[in-house]
Amino acid sequence: MLYESFICPPRAGCPFHTTAKRYWLPEFETNSTDSDALTLLFLHSTSFHKEAWEPTLQSIFQRAIQPGSRLKLREAWLLDCPNHGEAAVYNEHVLRQDEDFTCQKYASTVHSFLTAGTNEGVRRDFTNRRLVGIGHSLGANTILLLQRYEPRIPFLSLVIIEPMVSPDGPEHLDDLSRELVSRAIRRRNVWNSREEARTYLLKKAGDQWDKRVVNLFVEYGLRVHPDVNRFGAVILACTREQEAGMYRDREGLTKPVEALTEICSWLPIHVILGRKHDYIRSPLKVHEALLDPRSGRRYASIKYIDDVGHLVPQKKPGELASAIWSTLPQNLKKSRL
Repeated sequence: MLYESFICPPRAGCPFHTTAKRYWLPEFETNSTDSDALTLLFLHSTSFHKEAWEPTLQSIFQRAIQPGSRLKLREAWLLDCPNHGEAAVYNEHVLRQDEDFTCQKYASTVHSFLTAGTNEGVRRDFTNRRLVGIGHSLGANTILLLQRYEPRIPFLSLVIIEPMVSPDGPEHLDDLSRELVSRAIRRRNVWNSREEARTYLLKKAGDQWDKRVVNLFVEYGLRVHPDVNRFGAVILACTREQEAGMYRDREGLTKPVEALTEICSWLPIHVILGRKHDYIRSPLKVHEALLDPRSGRRYASIKYIDDVGHLVPQKKPGELASAIWSTLPQNLKKSRL
């Protein structure tokens, strides 16, 4: 895959730097002026970074160039949440002054990025793109909230993967939120070198995580230790305090559901879930509430991935790519109307 990196300065109404990457294949370059070609936007989950999507994206791209594929891709954009990954370094000072970061602030930053136009930011007009939004967990919640912002971004469809939402109220995830806050605060956050971190993370992940995801976390989920006396040492890019703050965002569990209920009657929404209930232990109160037809919510498709729970992009990127890919031809059909 080819890519180019962007660091976008704060704009009016958005105090954060935005870090983004554009990915494409040489085969896509002929699609750059094709009005049917899709642009994919990926948003990541809490404690990760934009590059965590690379293994999934690579599999999607390979499907796009197979003989007989009718679907045209233009490019994909991956964005960091402002207190994660590369963005956390650029936003370090403003994050120190702010209260807990929230899903709403993530959505506001993404909206600012997409509406910057051709004179600011990455200098693209996303309003005339055939745009598909794809988000995991926090990223799924964010892409739903994004649909409420004005001016509205005209997405063709959304793919929400394991959204961390509670349709019947945040109290159903209170126990999980407390557990995640506790884990975040206790998480190891310093290593003497990236190699030491890699060894630690590979051992901790065992055979469950895709090794590429672990290596990408070592490269992009960690940053150089700010203490000059700790030469070679690295720390978490998303600090323990920032991660814990995200889990305390109760509105981030419910507001996206309100947005989902509003938009699913006119915007195709595809839901992808893991079969295992590991993070979300009360499927009857959470997953089943999300999918309950009595809620009035309707989905373009609902897909399950076997032998995995919440961390689908980290553990099953190939299977996830296949599930995402299966949703994209519906946009092709719409273009023929």
